[in-house]
Amino acid sequence: MDFRIPIQVRWSDLDPNAHLRHSVYYDWGAVSRVAFFTNHGLSTAVLHELQIGPVLFREECVFKKEIHFEDQVTIDLQLLKARKDFSRWTIHHNIYKHPDVIAAMITVEGAWIDLVKRKLTQPPSLVIDLFNDMNKREGFMWDEK
Repeated sequence: MDFRIPIQVRWSDLDPNAHLRHSVYYDWGAVSRVAFFTNHGLSTAVLHELQIGPVLFREECVFKKEIHFEDQVTIDLQLLKARKDFSRWTIHHNIYKHPDVIAAMITVEGAWIDLVKRKLTQPPSLVIDLFNDMNKREGFMWDEK
């Protein structure tokens, strides 16, 4: 399923050069992932009931074009790589401006953590179903580890 949301550039998101601060891109990636989960029934309340949560191991952003205060911005979300049980995954985001110019690309590698045991875990079927339905990026691959 395709997923793309609008993002509001705030005055406080800008740096002294009048373009977007680098750390804001990472915040937008998190906003997109949480919105995707919430919009598909995996709210923070449900995650707490399941006693699991997402954890990131690596986060990388490639900056392509400056984003300024007046720019119209959207961000998408695609699955790039995953284990077949979705215990580990890689998600890719494109950040667009005006509306189809790629301004940045974020890649995050993550997994699911058991919030009680504080150890990595395999997610329940609700999460597996959601990740199965997630839009797959061109070049998607299964991680056979």
